[in-house]
Amino acid sequence: MKKYSGNCRFVILCAVFFIILTPNISAQVSAEAAQLLRNVNIQVFNQRTEPYNFTLQLLTGDKVTLSDYKGKVVILNFWATWCPPCRAEMPSMENLYQYYNDMGMEMLAVNLRESPNAVRQFIQRGAYTFPVLLDPDGRTGGLYGVEAIPTTYIIDRSGKIAGRLIGSINWDTPQVFAAFNALLSSK
Repeated sequence: MKKYSGNCRFVILCAVFFIILTPNISAQVSAEAAQLLRNVNIQVFNQRTEPYNFTLQLLTGDKVTLSDYKGKVVILNFWATWCPPCRAEMPSMENLYQYYNDMGMEMLAVNLRESPNAVRQFIQRGAYTFPVLLDPDGRTGGLYGVEAIPTTYIIDRSGKIAGRLIGSINWDTPQVFAAFNALLSSK
């Protein structure tokens, strides 16, 4: 009985040292990237969680699954064409997408509850090139707890949610670019 008890203590002690000495695997975003995100009013999550995986139809008709983008930094933006702040941030989202898309960043703009024709016309008028997904019943937005739009989630390279922004920002600023430089360099 004593031998079992001693072995148990040894295993627990080893586990404690392993947990303390091992870097936090879920904290894939560097402290620098987290601070830079906070500087542009993006709420950074201390506990990274897996995003809800979903499959949605692109405006082009193809289907995509969020998990297909693991290994990339993903901007997951929920929006609608009738939303003035959503429309206002779209040109700067396009600029960010154009700059970082070839460097491991993907932007997924999830339109909530609008017809494909209305969305297609809006996207064509703006000449936006980032992928636009359709959430016709709002189910995916509901999974993410979207209550106001735009709402944007930042997903790190490990596939965990690093942060969230409720509302719009100008994505085309030196501060935002610095944050994404740091995010993209995080392993």
